[in-house]
Amino acid sequence: MPSDSSNDNGERHASGGPDAHGHAALLLVESLIHGLIARKVITVRDAVECVEVAAEAETEIQAERHATPGSQRQSAAILGAIGASLSYDLPEDV
Repeated sequence: MPSDSSNDNGERHASGGPDAHGHAALLLVESLIHGLIARKVITVRDAVECVEVAAEAETEIQAERHATPGSQRQSAAILGAIGASLSYDLPEDV
């Protein structure tokens, strides 16, 4: 029988693998953000700010849940990577 493993949210999964639903949701949201930027619905700056707000909210949620430092670092790293990838497209004068 496969052993349980933790996903990035600290939840347990019997599959022993990564959280496929969370991974798919993350890819979908990042794709939607890039699509909104491409269609000029939001600016790159708006998108970066949304990711920054999400990172701040995640920090507060993790603190309230007394999450492990490893879980906090994983969440911060994921959101940081998304923010960094979006930031590459910011105009240099911003």
